[in-house]
Amino acid sequence: MVVRIRLRRAGRGESLPSSGRRLALALSALLTPAAAMALALALWRLGADLQLTARFVITQGILSHWQAWLLLALALQLAASRLARYARSEAGRPRTPDRQDQAMP
Repeated sequence: MVVRIRLRRAGRGESLPSSGRRLALALSALLTPAAAMALALALWRLGADLQLTARFVITQGILSHWQAWLLLALALQLAASRLARYARSEAGRPRTPDRQDQAMP
């Protein structure tokens, strides 16, 4: 499997995102698959409770409940969406001359 990473270059009048925004975008890209895995474990545990699947690997502790895995999946996905929103937001980027004219009444 070949993974290609494209880095965007700034055009005229445009700036690249700061390193914090890049880090937020990278973390959001990693958190989404982690949320999917937590959801898969929640469904596996729920299926094990209903005796539809094989026995669940974790039999004791907080992670032996499907609700904990579902909550973890939701929290991870929420964090991923918030980080992606932050990374793509306009806040914190330098204003271009067009935006300064529109902002001033």
